[in-house]
Amino acid sequence: MSEEVKFWHLRNHQLFWVLNNSQVRQLCIITNYKRAKKGEMIDFGEHESSRIYLLKRGNLKIVQVDEEGNELIVDIIQKGELFGSLNFGQDNGSYEYAQVLTDSVVLCSFNTADFERLLAEHPTLAISYTKLIGFRLKRIKNNYSNLFFKNTKERLIAFLTDWANREGRFTGNQVCIDNFLTQKEISQIICSSRQTTTQLFNEWEQQGLISYSRKEIMIKNLKELA
Repeated sequence: MSEEVKFWHLRNHQLFWVLNNSQVRQLCIITNYKRAKKGEMIDFGEHESSRIYLLKRGNLKIVQVDEEGNELIVDIIQKGELFGSLNFGQDNGSYEYAQVLTDSVVLCSFNTADFERLLAEHPTLAISYTKLIGFRLKRIKNNYSNLFFKNTKERLIAFLTDWANREGRFTGNQVCIDNFLTQKEISQIICSSRQTTTQLFNEWEQQGLISYSRKEIMIKNLKELA
C-alpha cells in the first residue's frame, strides 16, 4: 500500500482528526497494513509483539478464552473500530483473539509500545482514544447487563436492534442488515442455544416480522419487533 493511501486512510479516521497533516504523515511510518480472509484468526500478540488494530474494511468477531478454555464472543468489530491489545499489556487472566467474519478485511496496525508513546506525545490524541475505547467498553458492558436482566428473546431483539442501528440500511421503520453471522454465532453472542435462536427467527418469519437468509436479515418494522 502506498504512503499516500496510508495517509488518507489515517487522515480520514476520527481518531486522528486532532493531528495535523505532518503528524499524520509521521504516523504512516509506524503503521502496518494487512489483508485477511474469512475465517482467518488474528492474534493480538504478547509483550513486545503486541499490537493495536484499526479495522479499515469488513467485520470481525472478538473471542475471549478463559483459563478453562471456554470461548465467548464478546464483541463484533465494524469498520473504523479499534481492537487488539487495548489494555497495554495488563493481564486480566483471559486470552482474546479476532476472527474474520466477512469475505476479507483490511487492517491497519500499530505496535503497542509505539502507540503508547504516540499517546504520550499528543495529549489530545489520548483524549480522543479514551473516548473511542469508552464507547466500546460501554457497548460490552450493556451486552453483559443484558445477560443478567433480559431473557433470550429480549437479548436477541436487543442484539438485532443494535446491529441494525450500527450497520443497517433503513427505509422508514424497515431495515436491511447484511448478514455475516451464522445462527450459531448469534447464539453464542447472546448466550443462547442455537435451537432457541432458530426457533425465534422462525416464529418471527411466520409472523411476518422479519425475513432471514444467510446473506441478509430484513426486519419489516424495527419498532414493532422491539
